[in-house]
Amino acid sequence: MSENRRSQVVTQGVQRSPNRAMLRAVGFGDDDFTKPIIGLASGYSTITPCNMGIGDLATTAEAALKAAGAMPQLFGTITISDGISMGTEGMKYSLVSRDVIADSIETVCNGQSMDGVLAIGGCDKNMPGAMIAMARLNIPAVFVYGGTIKPGHYDGQDLTVVSAFEAVGQYSAGKIDTETLTAIERNACPGAGSCGGMFTANTMSSAFEAMGMSLPYSSTMAAEDAEKAESTAASARVLVEAVRQQILPRQILTRKAFENAIAVIMAVGGSTNSVLHLLAIANTIGVELTLDDFETIRGRVPVICDLKPSGRYVATDLHQAGGIPQVMKMLLNHGLLHGDALTISGQTVAEVLAEIPDEPRPDQDVIRPWDRPVYTTGHLAILKGNLAENGSVAKISGVKNPSITGPARVFNSEEECLDAILAGKIQAGDVVVVRYEGPKGGPGMREMLAPTSAIIGAGLGDSVGLITDGRFSGGTYGLVVGHVAPEAAVGGAIALVAEGDSITIDAHNRSLTLNVDEAELAQRRAQWQPPAPRYTRGVLAKYAKLVSSSHLGAVTDLPS
Repeated sequence: MSENRRSQVVTQGVQRSPNRAMLRAVGFGDDDFTKPIIGLASGYSTITPCNMGIGDLATTAEAALKAAGAMPQLFGTITISDGISMGTEGMKYSLVSRDVIADSIETVCNGQSMDGVLAIGGCDKNMPGAMIAMARLNIPAVFVYGGTIKPGHYDGQDLTVVSAFEAVGQYSAGKIDTETLTAIERNACPGAGSCGGMFTANTMSSAFEAMGMSLPYSSTMAAEDAEKAESTAASARVLVEAVRQQILPRQILTRKAFENAIAVIMAVGGSTNSVLHLLAIANTIGVELTLDDFETIRGRVPVICDLKPSGRYVATDLHQAGGIPQVMKMLLNHGLLHGDALTISGQTVAEVLAEIPDEPRPDQDVIRPWDRPVYTTGHLAILKGNLAENGSVAKISGVKNPSITGPARVFNSEEECLDAILAGKIQAGDVVVVRYEGPKGGPGMREMLAPTSAIIGAGLGDSVGLITDGRFSGGTYGLVVGHVAPEAAVGGAIALVAEGDSITIDAHNRSLTLNVDEAELAQRRAQWQPPAPRYTRGVLAKYAKLVSSSHLGAVTDLPS
């Protein structure tokens, strides 16, 4: 097979016999050296429930690849559990892990001259990390999502991991007792799978299905259901055919594919992190994509799915209601999806969706009819102004009025902010500022789920704003603005905010404004000094030196 990089290496005669000898040791026979060699990148670990079921899926994929005529080579890659590291110093490693995952998959697949790659991931950064690697490699590739967790249950309510974070805020505000807090914590995560709402993992799996890099329906399957293994085996078969047909990521990951992904993310009410990750993948593949593109698509795509964190349902409910194919068919019918975009199966999006019903089933209300959306426009707004000249991302779902002007309450770390909230020092009308938590300043751009959940739990979600140069969990909702760029560590205006300054968050007009005279800001800017690096050795120090601004995707390999 002339297209195969590895098979060329191992069939070029006697001089290549050492390569063949090594491969015989891992199971190759005489008839295997002309078969395509597929890298099988497994994110299996017992660090997080998101990834604990991936080992079995990797075994399934391995068998299916062999049965389809390929030779799989299994290797591992890392994961960080955002939910476990949330609110700690360890969360600084979460976004860093995206690039470590990308680097590791690229390194193995290029180092071993793989003909294709099947990546299996669960927790948030597994997905964009794998996709960045696929974009760099440009060999036939498919992503297999490890699956979503099933909801926990307590007192008649469906629970997710965010329920536990919000319960801490409720407990601190005296709204629930210790017994209830403990019961929620014990029941929130009942088994294997990624966080159950339309948080970052399920948002990115949905985006990759929309982009054509994962199979239909695969993004909302439960990790523990039999169909997840069946979909994994089907993904392996599709990949082997893609190797034969030489269907490459750069043929799939086009501008149209990114626009399709953004439309789906808006329709399902997805995570703010999807903005950062899609910008990073587009940067890698060479597709021009900016924050403004998200705002443009937001203006024409309604939110049609009633999903947590601000809605009622979880990803398994969406799956039963028709999944991402049903959402995509509705978008396609209304001219909001590119039907001619290619998918890994070789079919176009329109061909994949041909048999999907035009309208959602009337016996469910997870996916709303087009004329009765949850919101008439998308929920991820791009705000700019003198406080975010390069832009910021606001998630405005579940907010009664996405506009506030109030006094700044300024904190130079997440920990300082959380302590103030739990101590009852934040009042209705305040605008909380958490800075020096950006890509360089953190470093690592921590998520602020603990502070935002504490605000929600205290009943202040509609009356307190929060802005940060860090990130938010996909489980965050409320009047929150993240990814503020330029960040504080490089002298962005967020570094110049003083306690009590008036700040306006106005999602209606897509603005983020520090209401301080420009002459005063110029004086503060002249006096500002960059802080000393928080880390001087190790992975965080390397990351801080290399990472770009959040409005560019916080990538670490920008061309010099």
